[in-house]
Amino acid sequence: MNTPIDYPTVFFTGCGTLFLYNFSMIMAKPANPLASPHRRVHWIYSHYRLVLFVSAFALVAMVPLAFRFSIPTLTLLALTGLIAISYNRPLFRSLSNLRNLPGAKLFIISIVWTLSCVCVPIVELGARGYAVTWTDTFLLATKRFMFITAITIPFDIRDLFQDKKYNLKTLPVLLGGKKSLLLCQSLLIMYIAILLIFVDQISSDTIALILVTLLTGWLIFKSKWKKNEYFYFLFLDGTLILQFLSVFIFHLLTGSL
Repeated sequence: MNTPIDYPTVFFTGCGTLFLYNFSMIMAKPANPLASPHRRVHWIYSHYRLVLFVSAFALVAMVPLAFRFSIPTLTLLALTGLIAISYNRPLFRSLSNLRNLPGAKLFIISIVWTLSCVCVPIVELGARGYAVTWTDTFLLATKRFMFITAITIPFDIRDLFQDKKYNLKTLPVLLGGKKSLLLCQSLLIMYIAILLIFVDQISSDTIALILVTLLTGWLIFKSKWKKNEYFYFLFLDGTLILQFLSVFIFHLLTGSL
């Protein structure tokens, strides 16, 4: 799809992601944060005022940008935000938060990422006169959902014993670590298959994304031994940034930009 990059939408999504992630950490504050075994928890609550300031800045920055969106886009953004907030905080007292639903935790994360990174931009493009077919939308959403799910599962495998202790029925708790890792690699294989099958010709974009996916599969394989938190947050999460960079660099090399 040859459509222009809508930078305000990108910035709004980035601010929303930052705010919601910090919000979830603030809402899930443990009784004694500095006694937590997680380094990120130590850092966040050692710099609590900074986290609050950055979160407030992200929220305020989103307000003027929201006025430029169409009603359908705002509706979808509101739905996505409600799902993200419900991940940690139930909207109604009679309900549990979404992360406590058996096996649903990582799929909720994948749905939120898919809605915000694929569906929101496509809905806004449609409102601005750029037509995106249902087939393209479905394929893009499916690929994003598969990739996010694949890189999220290792986080739950890492926390397998802790989740069992707190009776949090994540997918690795239900399936076991080995079957969950197999599911990761299967999703990445299907992702590559979709990249290869549903294209008119193999482009530089396709090659770049396949290379990043192969690297991601290797990182997930390595995650069986790497238990350092920063391996997950820097390398596995970093594959999302690497997808963009690889496509951008391949475009530069082929003169497509």
